[in-house]
Amino acid sequence: MKLFKPIVSVVIGSLNRREFIEATIESIRVELAMHEREIIVVDGGSDDGTVEWLLSQKDVITIVQHNRGVWNDEPIERKSWGYFMNLGFRAASAPAVCMLSDDCLVIPGAIRNGLAVLNADERIGAVAFYWRNWPEQKDYWVGRTFGDRLFVNHGLYRAAALRDAAYADADTYAFYHADGDLAERIIEAGWSCVDSADSFIEHHSHANVAQRAENLQIAADDWSAYVERWGYLGEPSQDWMVRPYRDPNRTAEAYWGPRPAGARARAFGQQVLAAVRSPTNLGRTKDQ
Repeated sequence: MKLFKPIVSVVIGSLNRREFIEATIESIRVELAMHEREIIVVDGGSDDGTVEWLLSQKDVITIVQHNRGVWNDEPIERKSWGYFMNLGFRAASAPAVCMLSDDCLVIPGAIRNGLAVLNADERIGAVAFYWRNWPEQKDYWVGRTFGDRLFVNHGLYRAAALRDAAYADADTYAFYHADGDLAERIIEAGWSCVDSADSFIEHHSHANVAQRAENLQIAADDWSAYVERWGYLGEPSQDWMVRPYRDPNRTAEAYWGPRPAGARARAFGQQVLAAVRSPTNLGRTKDQ
């Protein structure tokens, strides 16, 4: 029996975004063949059918970590972003770990092109993908943080770099800036964080707006903790590196069109799967 050895583990945190995460996972399936990928979803206890759908997907590893509500007449303690992402990071078996959100889409070529950047230099510990908020933003960007260093909103980590950095800080940050902190600690551990110029991600701005508003309430405290730890490195020369790009696949429109995202995802995935995986198209993201 040939053992399954994925080249990349894709880790996604999720909560009550079923129609969006269906599209996210379908875009991963289009990008990577089953033998190449390991998809790990850490769900915070969704009650919108997400958990049931995930458990029916035989190519998805589902970890359910109830993060809200009441159990046995006692409130469930809400865990941090770092806590639940570390469940996925630690479970990952591939040498590279791709971090995505449950309201994102992989534009064809993004993960493959990022893996090429990661594997080109053994000193690279993290690779940032360019992303935008859809539908309002035209161009894509990656962020810079204290010390003029890049950090990963969506992108790749080398598994060894995650281990060297002791994974995400699950204690200091409730939700925000733990990703920037992780990049800083990976760099402090001797690795570099770079961008992948040909990796693009779509992020839906309007997925579960109420939940996002609740998260914003804790943003100020997380920012204060982040500044206290890393502010001594100095402000970045620019907050964002912007990259214009026109997606020839029109991925956002295809997945997030008039039909529900899940149904749209399945239809679109079947339509483009053969073309994206053909030898002449692997890794292409330019309109050539």
